[in-house]
Amino acid sequence: MNILILGSGGREHALAWAVNQNPKCDKLIVAPGNAGIAQIADCASIDIEDGGVVVNFVEENAIDFVIVGPEAPLAAGVADRLREAGILVFGPSGAAARLEASKSFTKEICDAAKAPTAAYGHFTDADAAKAYIRKQGAPIVVKADGLAAGKGVIVAMDEQTALDAIDDMFGGAFGGAGAEVVIEEFMEGEEASFFILCDGKTALPIGTAQDHKRVGEGDTGLNTGGMGAYSPAPVLTDEIAQMALDQIIQPTIDEMAKRGTPYQGVLYAGLMIKDGKPRLVEYNVRFGDPECQVLMMRLGAQAMDLLHAAAEERLAEAQVNWADDHAITVVMAANGYPGSYDKGSVIKGLDALPEDSKNMVFHAGTGEKDGQIVATGGRVLNVTARGASLQEARDRAYAMVEAIDWPGGFYRRDIGWRAL
Repeated sequence: MNILILGSGGREHALAWAVNQNPKCDKLIVAPGNAGIAQIADCASIDIEDGGVVVNFVEENAIDFVIVGPEAPLAAGVADRLREAGILVFGPSGAAARLEASKSFTKEICDAAKAPTAAYGHFTDADAAKAYIRKQGAPIVVKADGLAAGKGVIVAMDEQTALDAIDDMFGGAFGGAGAEVVIEEFMEGEEASFFILCDGKTALPIGTAQDHKRVGEGDTGLNTGGMGAYSPAPVLTDEIAQMALDQIIQPTIDEMAKRGTPYQGVLYAGLMIKDGKPRLVEYNVRFGDPECQVLMMRLGAQAMDLLHAAAEERLAEAQVNWADDHAITVVMAANGYPGSYDKGSVIKGLDALPEDSKNMVFHAGTGEKDGQIVATGGRVLNVTARGASLQEARDRAYAMVEAIDWPGGFYRRDIGWRAL
């Protein structure tokens, strides 16, 4: 099979790494890719949010299967254009991708499906939103309704922070994403990520993970796209995972099918767990980043077969074969991130690191210049390792981190602290 993966981050490098190991993969192209991906696949520079461009590229390159990595092409309806052209694709339709592209839509689905989630209000007017905040008090959560690259959520521990967030959102700080806001009850508990493949009818759990959103150690500082992750997440026990499937995931899938917008792709449920019960924080319509890196490390080559089964509506007959192991990824970010950060610094020492089924550095924001790897983004590398225990995986990952010579970057030294 000739396979095309859309995207350029660490998530897509991890997907490419897993797909590349499967003997069914004859040729792999990633668009646009990055410097790390270029070492294992062909990279193509195309506009991945333009469905017509993607369809033309697929037809010209005899692609058999397309895997869409990020949310933006999905929200733009790229998967729809591919399906209309008769091309097999992994990823939801534009209508189904509203589960991530619109927070208020997700709340509406949860209400219809009776799925447990935070109490909320939906606003298109700043004054009404502020009145709601004053009535509810803090802590409270303010969310831009649309896609804001993972940065449109403000967890306000005091009322003034929440009111300022309203001014920022309606003032255009998040572009069109903040034209509407959802204000939610602050949920207490421990957060974890649950990943489920869907083919429109069947839900197949493929793993759990826990992300580290804050930039600083001990979960302090600003929110980021994620500074590290590990899998599995001990807080998401088999019993709680089954509860989430029965009360949240399957009712959502059934409701989407009932509305004529069946969900096909990966459904990433962010869950808040308290007193042994899960509530939905949010849905994402793609793999988490950096959670994808630890999932792919544990799944390996079978990942491609599972994605393919979801695209062909064959999940009822699919099975996930888990090794009894652990994986962890440590994000190395450019100095200054998540604020304005430096670009162009040279990263050395990567060539000397192992690359195998237990050790891998997935590239996120990298490029190549004069034969050297340089940082081009905020989150730059995902140093990932597997082990029989989380401690073993963690020791292995940090040993690799310390062997990387990059004064222009930093990382958290406590990834995995909750589980350990």
